[in-house]
Amino acid sequence: MRADHVLSHTSAALLWGLPVWTSTPLVVHVRQRHAPGSGRDRGVVRHRGGWDTTRTAVVAGLPVTDLAQTVADCLSGLAAGPALVVADAALRAGADRAAVDEILAGQRSGRTRGAAVLALADPGAESAGESMTRFALLRGGLPAPVTQPSVGTRLGTFWADLGWPEHRVLLEYDGRSKYAVAGGEAVVREKRREDAVLDEDQRLVRVAAEDLRRPAELVARVRRLLPADLPHVPRPHLSSAAGRRGRR
Repeated sequence: MRADHVLSHTSAALLWGLPVWTSTPLVVHVRQRHAPGSGRDRGVVRHRGGWDTTRTAVVAGLPVTDLAQTVADCLSGLAAGPALVVADAALRAGADRAAVDEILAGQRSGRTRGAAVLALADPGAESAGESMTRFALLRGGLPAPVTQPSVGTRLGTFWADLGWPEHRVLLEYDGRSKYAVAGGEAVVREKRREDAVLDEDQRLVRVAAEDLRRPAELVARVRRLLPADLPHVPRPHLSSAAGRRGRR
């Protein structure tokens, strides 16, 4: 590209090392000042306007939006679940929540949903799967779970992915890679860990990628373990579709 530009949105997120909740993206997102010429490439999504030149950086030798701008773009352009994945990981990587919020306030579209998702972002999430599990629970109206709750056991202290410690309910997201490397030894180690946690009168829900395709069933499984008088927490912005830029 000859015109001035920076990589942005999910393209910038990947360069910053942030996960995106999709297969490998088929398009590249850029911010640029001018309209494209006649040789426009359909593999490039161009975003014009709102380019703050102070919000740029160089990553791997490529011009990109800085971390805060990248997160704001993803929050306003992606559907709520994938946006939360990026926001969680960015906060864990050191992104400034206040700076992202300020950028969102100046966005022309998606800022209300983006701000709502940012308010729920948690740097304690350690994987995209954990973020999407939390998103399913939040969208289902459950109280916000704690990330990385600890449990003291006869084998030492263990940390779960999510939970409500006051109700002795824990969740673990089981990604395939968790057992792929160590094989049977990892399964045995995890079984001993689980038994020790259950011995402490904890209730444990295991979640896999397949469960995220049926979020209502997952929410029902968890709700049965929580007190019946816990109120439903409406979060309408989490059901919003992506903005125009996010659907392209």
